Amino acid sequence: MGMKERPKNLGERQALAALGQLRLMTLWDSFFGALGINIAQVLLTRADIADSPRYHNARTTLETLLSDSFNAVPIVNENDTVSVYEMRFGDNDSLSAITAGIVDADYLFLCTDVDGLYTDNPRSNPDAYRLHVVPDMDVARKTASVKSLGSNFGTGGMQTKLVAAELATAAGVTTVILNGEHPENIARIVESDLASQQGVEQMQLNDPPHTLFLPSKMRMPARKWRILHAMHPCGSLWIDQGAYERLSRKESGGRLLPAGVLAVDGTWERLQAVRLLVRGVQADGSYSDREVGRALVNYTSVDCERIKGLQSSQIEEVLGAADSTYISDQVVLSAPVP
Repeated sequence: MGMKERPKNLGERQALAALGQLRLMTLWDSFFGALGINIAQVLLTRADIADSPRYHNARTTLETLLSDSFNAVPIVNENDTVSVYEMRFGDNDSLSAITAGIVDADYLFLCTDVDGLYTDNPRSNPDAYRLHVVPDMDVARKTASVKSLGSNFGTGGMQTKLVAAELATAAGVTTVILNGEHPENIARIVESDLASQQGVEQMQLNDPPHTLFLPSKMRMPARKWRILHAMHPCGSLWIDQGAYERLSRKESGGRLLPAGVLAVDGTWERLQAVRLLVRGVQADGSYSDREVGRALVNYTSVDCERIKGLQSSQIEEVLGAADSTYISDQVVLSAPVP
């Protein structure tokens, strides 16, 4: 296009994305065509994930493309030509993790410019070592360092890959971080992992360098995973400690009553996702907020502001109609009560 620098105007960037998507698919078609493999383009936005019918349509399309009758490889990308900043995936790592969850993938491979996840930056610390297997994300957070590790691949560094690994493993997907310069190692990694699952002893020294994240032992149901991990939160609800404890004990069926809501922030419509935060008070009297989950709301942000702190019996009086007794009857907690 003859441009000397990346445009700052959103319209120009989205126009370039439209041009780039065509050229990118031409390259993919050339590569796979040489092998006699069909490909398909699938463009997604956060709005597609947030809207239940569109989410299920995307899932059906991907599953059909991967079926024996089509035997096509879907090339998934963010639809940059129409997505807005507030509803972007933001990086290909998150997009790939959400896609893996949508199709119930067995594996997700995240390519970077190092051989896996290390305890520190191996380029500056000779004592840093690579984690071979990560049984859960708490181990990764306590053991690994991401501050100095970047990536030349795509838009994300190691931090975004850890976020993606958390998304994917929660959906039951085994996730691998490996060096993208050696894609031929993917088949060997799968072979080694399958052998280890069957009790066949493998010498880890012979494995290609990588870090493997085991899927969560308690796989989250698809509906809850979508609310907690895949949907973009449009705002926040602050709830009191009592409401949090009642939700944890699944009183009222784990649904959120307006009486437990302290504050509202953001703008949303019905059935959009919001963050749930617990407001605590420090010894010095200051507030401390902790995100504890997500919820699909039954009322708009304007209506939530009007009925927060009220009894359910007061909703109709304040709003003129009561669509639900609860602010949300689809709550997914991510943090246990301490």
